[in-house]
Amino acid sequence: MNTPRRLGVLLSGRGSNFLAIADAIACGNLPNAEIAVVISNKADAPGLAVASERGLNAVAIEARGRKRAEHDAEIIACLKEYRVDLVCLAGYMRLLSQEFVAAFPQQILNIHPSLLPAFPGLDAQKQALEYGVKVTGCTVHFVDEQLDHGVIILQKVVSVLDGDDEHQLAARILEQEHIAYAEAIALVLSGKYRIVGRRYLPEP
Repeated sequence: MNTPRRLGVLLSGRGSNFLAIADAIACGNLPNAEIAVVISNKADAPGLAVASERGLNAVAIEARGRKRAEHDAEIIACLKEYRVDLVCLAGYMRLLSQEFVAAFPQQILNIHPSLLPAFPGLDAQKQALEYGVKVTGCTVHFVDEQLDHGVIILQKVVSVLDGDDEHQLAARILEQEHIAYAEAIALVLSGKYRIVGRRYLPEP
């Protein structure tokens, strides 16, 4: 039996995508993965409490009042201590430093609530409504040094309905995020892909 690949999850809030990943592992949809550690930059993050309740390693590494390089270095050390193979950002509301990205090359994933490169950054759902697009969705991508910029692994499309407000649209996108993240993790852990330029290309 293959040794499960070890995931490190970073979150800043309730961590609904973290829960979706944990549930996918629990129900066998990610049979070759386990969550090695959950880290938050906020000690009071609800997702951290849930991780503890589920018996997972939960670590708070507070960012407030600290230099980015020092904070990131502590997180890197923690991830390496837990021998993490793949880092999954799940509502982690901090930009990663160049040193952080370099420590885990093509080993950091993020999910964003738009069809990148459209509507990067905060309030993507609000941006989509204000622009008047008819479809939006979510994107799972590798993380590089630029905001919401790395190579795209997969995307899910969500229709924008005429009566949508920001919260309604966000809720439907979130449903697809929970599906997409587990699918993307499985693809990456399989190792059956190559990256050509900015293109993620699956291999048989």
